[in-house]
Amino acid sequence: MHLFLCGGSSGENVKGAYKTCGEIIDKTKKVLYVPLAMNFEDYGKAYKWFSKEILYFGLSEFEMVNSSKELSDKNFSDYSFIFIGGGNTYKLLNEIYANDNLKKMVNYLNNNGIIFAGSAGASIFGKDIDCCKIMDEKKPNYINNKGLNLCNGYSILCHFNKKIFANNKAFLEGYSKQNNIIFLPENDTLYISNNDIGIIGEEDYLIIKNGVSYIFNTSSGIVL
Repeated sequence: MHLFLCGGSSGENVKGAYKTCGEIIDKTKKVLYVPLAMNFEDYGKAYKWFSKEILYFGLSEFEMVNSSKELSDKNFSDYSFIFIGGGNTYKLLNEIYANDNLKKMVNYLNNNGIIFAGSAGASIFGKDIDCCKIMDEKKPNYINNKGLNLCNGYSILCHFNKKIFANNKAFLEGYSKQNNIIFLPENDTLYISNNDIGIIGEEDYLIIKNGVSYIFNTSSGIVL
């Protein structure tokens, strides 16, 4: 398993994480880009954005899926890695649950697959996504909140800064009594490789555990 969970930034801001990912991928294959967290009308913009972003990995060719069904029809092993972008976390998880994509994605990772995910894409790999309600709308048809749970039992929240945390401190600390949280700043990336969890970046991140918040610096590594 090689799973990169980015706090929400892109380009030069996360080039260190992109470089680490680029060193382990098979560059003879295309990338599979999954923008399903976004609204369909924004897919054209997403395509243009990723056509530039992919260059940081030392690649230029990719395929983009436009639906959950299209994702389920893909053979993940045909690609160098999967890139899952941001948007609405609830929408994305709903798409991943559909057409048996969740089981397929977990099997892919358990067979040495590589996924790079940002923002909403990162959050679905945590235990539970309801911490994301401070940023994302949960529509009535978005019925799923249980993530893929590949982060040591932690939920993943992105776009950490002190203002956002201060405005939502009571909710997040209460939520953490049932679901511990890693709250990532935009420029930091968790890297989960088999049973090891590391962090790539230079900014402070927050762990909210059993109702208490702890700030850590990336120089001390990840503390779980």
